[in-house]
Amino acid sequence: MIPAGLRDLGRRTAALLAVFAACGLLAACGERGGAERPPEPGDQAAARVDGRTVWASDVKREAVAQGLIGEGEPLDVSSDLFRRVLDEVIDQKLLAAEALERKLDKDPVAQKRLAAARERILGDMLVENVVSGAVSESRIRALYQEQLKLARQSEEIRARQIVTATPEEAEAVRKLLATGASFEALAVERSTDAATRFNGGDLGYFTIDIMPEAYAANLKSAKPGDVVGPFEIEDGWALLKVEDRRVEQPIALEAARPQIVRFLTYDQIRDLLEKLRGRAKIQTLIPAPPDVPGQPKEPADAPPAAAPAPEKTVQTSPAP
Repeated sequence: MIPAGLRDLGRRTAALLAVFAACGLLAACGERGGAERPPEPGDQAAARVDGRTVWASDVKREAVAQGLIGEGEPLDVSSDLFRRVLDEVIDQKLLAAEALERKLDKDPVAQKRLAAARERILGDMLVENVVSGAVSESRIRALYQEQLKLARQSEEIRARQIVTATPEEAEAVRKLLATGASFEALAVERSTDAATRFNGGDLGYFTIDIMPEAYAANLKSAKPGDVVGPFEIEDGWALLKVEDRRVEQPIALEAARPQIVRFLTYDQIRDLLEKLRGRAKIQTLIPAPPDVPGQPKEPADAPPAAAPAPEKTVQTSPAP
């Protein structure tokens, strides 16, 4: 399991990057003609709108802005998703061209909005530039190894279960098991648990601390091959067969990579913004809102609404 702090930073990073990415297509509002050279190496022309090329990278950028794919994920040009987003990009370009034809870009309000969009896009480019140099493969691997050293590894168990509605049914199953009947076959035939019944009752690997108390108590000292129960659970009565006990397996680098990348990305954005704010002269001209009776107040010594310091421990998730 990725630590709560790392997950929270990942969510905050995704939200911040979404703000930057959301303005990607607004640049089209100021276009009066597009360059016909691919904007990215290996880019592919996807369509032309009144002689202007719509590139595959335009479609992918819009898909990222809408949250349909993640940053860095591929988008197959032959997929239905690509075709759908392409239609939306074409519609956007048609709307932008019509807005220019009607000279809506000359309106003072429109000019302010276009200027704000330009600032966001430039901010996006700065963030991409800073992050690309900092979120390297070596830093990803270094943080991964650091977290592995700090991780607390516990024992994990693999078990199967059969759940019955009554203790009498559970006892009947236990007697059949004692005569040599297959636990997996009886799980398919007798178990009422829809989630595990058709895979022979297999619960996979888990640590005791995540299981209900009744499971934890009965599995605490059970050895591989033991059948424990029946014991009462929320949905009836359970029998368990212990398949294996082992030291909890660490999360693989590739599984942890997205969270690590988000963590490093947020860390760079936070440091950049702190430096920029530190050397800028910022005056907030709007007064603070008045106190509302009964409304919770932030402690006087609370830190500014910035990023929390990253946690330094990772609990690894069990391998499937």
